[in-house]
Amino acid sequence: MLVSLIGDWTTQQDGVAVSSAALFDRQDLRVIEFDSSRLGRWDSSLLVYLSAVRHGAVPRSIRVDDNGIPIAARRLLALVQDQAAVAAAAPGRQMFIERVGILAIAQWCELLAVTGLVGAQLLETGAALRGRARMRRVDFIGCMYDAGIAALPMVALVNVLVGAILAFVGAIELRRFGADIYIANLVGLAQVREMAAVMTAIVMSGRTGGAYAAEIASMQGSNELDALRVLGIPLQDYLVLPRVMALRLMTPILYLYGSAIGIFGGYAVAVSMLNISSELFVEQTRSAVTMHEVAFGLTKSMAFGALIAVAGCRIGLKAGRSASDVGHAATSAVVVSIIGIIMLDAVFAVCANALDI
Repeated sequence: MLVSLIGDWTTQQDGVAVSSAALFDRQDLRVIEFDSSRLGRWDSSLLVYLSAVRHGAVPRSIRVDDNGIPIAARRLLALVQDQAAVAAAAPGRQMFIERVGILAIAQWCELLAVTGLVGAQLLETGAALRGRARMRRVDFIGCMYDAGIAALPMVALVNVLVGAILAFVGAIELRRFGADIYIANLVGLAQVREMAAVMTAIVMSGRTGGAYAAEIASMQGSNELDALRVLGIPLQDYLVLPRVMALRLMTPILYLYGSAIGIFGGYAVAVSMLNISSELFVEQTRSAVTMHEVAFGLTKSMAFGALIAVAGCRIGLKAGRSASDVGHAATSAVVVSIIGIIMLDAVFAVCANALDI
């Protein structure tokens, strides 16, 4: 059966009074198709009618072909159908094996979603390097500022204190062997190889990763993401790509800045409190810190930045629509990012040991 949608379908028109029950009077009805070539203006009244047709066709095993419906209406109907499916799922008592199965399926679906997000970002990054990215330049510049210049004070504070602490801790043990001068080696290697990358990443996960998740989750709660989907704007390009690229580019720069500030913190403690000459400290640091160590730290910081951005965006995209879900998304993004940083750092340590780096 072909259903022709003619004229305006708005709340002020008579079209809203059309009932869908008359469509199902025919016994041989198997398929319902639509023709919207003469459709005028429409609003939610058209969606109510089409949704009623869908609900009436399901128990009668009638297929509804919506190719003739306007694209915007199809997208809105898909959202209505998803919400109806969630509301219809009654939470009954489940056996243990059912809960395990549901959890396993949910984790597998989440793994597929994260893999798809990472793959899409790799493809979009390649397009961006060729100058074909579909993201807005103003969004990218704003994300770079938030993840770069605005984070300098916090990164400096954390790393200078870590460098000073390393100098104090190293002095306690090295003085027993009369090797105070190797405090410079300890501070330089620890900062460049491990502490600067890890501490900077942890700061960025709490400061920027949580902000990404909260911002996107608030957009989810205010239906902005649904509006972007209906308008055909890809979320990968509009929301995710500028954030991932900005954090991936800024984290290595912050790492270099944090390494320098951390070494300066150790230098200040060693020279002012541990009676180590300035020239000797600088010379020992130069001999201990090589470009291989810096390259290793840069590689780790780039991986950490990508992890923080992807985790924050993914958790924000799958957040709920209530106000409490915004805070939950921000907290989850920070926790997941920090755990992921520690695990990824352990993987780097194992690989470095196996490759003798």
